[in-house]
Amino acid sequence: MAPDPNQIPAPMITEEQLQERVAVMARQVVDLVGPQPILVSLLKGAFMFTADLLRELGRIGAKPHLDFMRVSSYGSGTVSSGQVEVLLDIKEDIRGKSVVVVDDILDTGNTLKAVSDLLKSKGASQVRSCMLLDKPARRTADVTPDIVGFEIPDAFVVGYGIDWDNRFRELPYVGVVKE
Repeated sequence: MAPDPNQIPAPMITEEQLQERVAVMARQVVDLVGPQPILVSLLKGAFMFTADLLRELGRIGAKPHLDFMRVSSYGSGTVSSGQVEVLLDIKEDIRGKSVVVVDDILDTGNTLKAVSDLLKSKGASQVRSCMLLDKPARRTADVTPDIVGFEIPDAFVVGYGIDWDNRFRELPYVGVVKE
């Protein structure tokens, strides 16, 4: 049975919990790679998280650079297809620099592995990861996130930039879509 697109998802992580955790994660980014990280945000799902993380980095005196990639592995479904397609690549020169991949959910790990491999091939001195959500029950790729906001069960979540078929991105919290 498919999710009901008219049902407002039940909150799993509140707006307040998100903001408190993002502040901690910003300090973790600086501790991990220093005060001038290059953030590579994966669109579209990570845009709200990245904006809040960027603001927090500025509040603590970091001077981050920002670039974007758009990759897809879901289409309009609720389960990863396993195939990662790069729809928009970075423009920043990352040769010899520390890069932090910022994403909404670490699920199967296929996206993080593909993106990390691509960034390493572009000459990054190191590629680290900062994931808002980690869903370890679904991991198929051999990846371990460096920074994680929240570990969640195997549920389909939306809100705070994360969508289901382009719905629910606007929610200020992370909610569960009931199937």
